[in-house]
Amino acid sequence: MGEIYPAQTILLAFGLTLVAGLSTGIGSALAFFARRTSVRFLSVALGFSAGVMIYIALVEILPNAQESLRQDLGKPGTWAAMGSFFGGILLIALVDK
Repeated sequence: MGEIYPAQTILLAFGLTLVAGLSTGIGSALAFFARRTSVRFLSVALGFSAGVMIYIALVEILPNAQESLRQDLGKPGTWAAMGSFFGGILLIALVDK
């Protein structure tokens, strides 16, 4: 049977989702209503967002993946998670090239 979450937890999740959605909307509105496109600004913004996503992957997702794979594979699970992470970076670099 599913867990019952307190109302505060549910409201926090909805609030964070709302903030993320509004941030996306505000960012797209800024780009849409700008008189001219600044390639330099777009480059900096995309670099920043890529850095944030890599940080989240390293700090939040990778340790959870290592733990899950360690439970299934034992010690090689840590190496499998690290290899998959850096293999994904290599794959994206090849696709980008």
